[in-house]
Amino acid sequence: MTGSLLALCAALAFLPLLIGGLRAAGRAKRDRHTADPMPTVAQPAGVLSAGQLIAGLTAVATVVVIGVGVDPAAAGVGATPSAGASAVVATGKVVRVEVRAVGMRYVPAQVHLSRGDRLVVDLVNADTTTHDLVIGQARTGRIAPGASAELDAGVIGESTTGFCSVVGHRQMGMVFEVIVDGAAAQAAPADQQPADPGGHAGHQSDGEAPPLAGVVDPVLPALTDARVHRLTLTVGEVGLEVAPGVWQRRWTFNGTAPGPTLHGRVGDSFEITLVNDGTIGHSIDFHAGSLAPNEPMRTIEPGESLVYRFTATMAGVWMYHCSTMPMSAHIAAGMFGAVVIEPDGLPAVDRSYLLVQSEVYLGTAAADAAGATEVDAVAVADERPDYVTFNGIANGYDQQPLVARTGERVRFWVLDAGPNRPSSFHVVGAQFDTVYAEGRYLLRGGRDGFGTPDGGSQVLGLLPAQGGFAEAVFVEAGRYPVVSHVLVDAE
Repeated sequence: MTGSLLALCAALAFLPLLIGGLRAAGRAKRDRHTADPMPTVAQPAGVLSAGQLIAGLTAVATVVVIGVGVDPAAAGVGATPSAGASAVVATGKVVRVEVRAVGMRYVPAQVHLSRGDRLVVDLVNADTTTHDLVIGQARTGRIAPGASAELDAGVIGESTTGFCSVVGHRQMGMVFEVIVDGAAAQAAPADQQPADPGGHAGHQSDGEAPPLAGVVDPVLPALTDARVHRLTLTVGEVGLEVAPGVWQRRWTFNGTAPGPTLHGRVGDSFEITLVNDGTIGHSIDFHAGSLAPNEPMRTIEPGESLVYRFTATMAGVWMYHCSTMPMSAHIAAGMFGAVVIEPDGLPAVDRSYLLVQSEVYLGTAAADAAGATEVDAVAVADERPDYVTFNGIANGYDQQPLVARTGERVRFWVLDAGPNRPSSFHVVGAQFDTVYAEGRYLLRGGRDGFGTPDGGSQVLGLLPAQGGFAEAVFVEAGRYPVVSHVLVDAE
């Protein structure tokens, strides 16, 4: 600040010095031939007069005073040694906690202490990339994988949030809560971290989520010989996990989001009975059938029911959903599902999985079903999802992965239920030789529509409400992450 103000004064002094110089030059020209009756004593070069010295020191002192007044913290005057430490009486107690950086998370993700306690964090980087930790004005340096560092956050006066300052890491969930509550100082166990909208809840010390009981079975239901399919879909409003340790009150068909999957052939008939056991009006719309919407897709009130009949005349992966307004909020709340109508002559494969992509918009995040709140309609309208998921739960298959053996052909049926985000379905490390979208083959056994061989695909691109499938053969054993390559959603 002092240096900047001195530079500013020098710049501002240029104009008066220039004007003064011009005036002095003019006087010198006029007096050039005038004799000087009183000889002057020359000032030795490089020596300041007493007046010049006093003026210079006065200028510097003035600028320093102004600089400190403008930004005292920059000069270290009145700067707090830690978050909220100003005017805090130190208890003399030191709270030391070991925190591991792993899986783009801090584990544990919070610490409780009393006002006036001094906090020291031993940060261990157990991740595969560089991290650091910033709490208030204290920070570690950048820590390489396998290394560690100590952060002395000083005396803590109020609750605050620490974070990793590496670009993007904070946004991916690397936050550390320092909570001043007067309770005995302790680090919260990893399995008791509170839920939050960023997905930072419930992570174990190894950086992975605990097993989830509500994960949807991704195996596509087997195709039967039945040509008439009957199903009752009951609307219910229930608390479900939408990420490990994060709950929302979901609007569902038969208690799950997505709802039950229907699997049939071209020409099959479907008879669906919709029963509304919810607290508001709901409806249903099957894209797999073609019929006037005004009667079968009408909204029915709680306690009512209707029968919806249609015949599947075209192949594809079709969406069904509640069509009551605002439709976007009803779909985002969980009221969607898939109807798979196989194209004629579809070859058998070794494994067949169905993945329905959708978005979750939290209201207030809850750690259990009792505290779960309903969908945030404002966030839906603003397109600000908290999660983009496959089959309704963020990271739901981390602990219960899809499985296959090397050399097997795996078919991934994919539906983008939205309501807003497109899908760029991608299996990291794999290539697709067969891609089918919206009723047509883009590739079939590596051949395109003109019969050109050796083709391949890296993604199956789908807009909201579109569906298709892609096939891959895995030649090496390993873990292959499945993502939408819209990377802000994948991350």
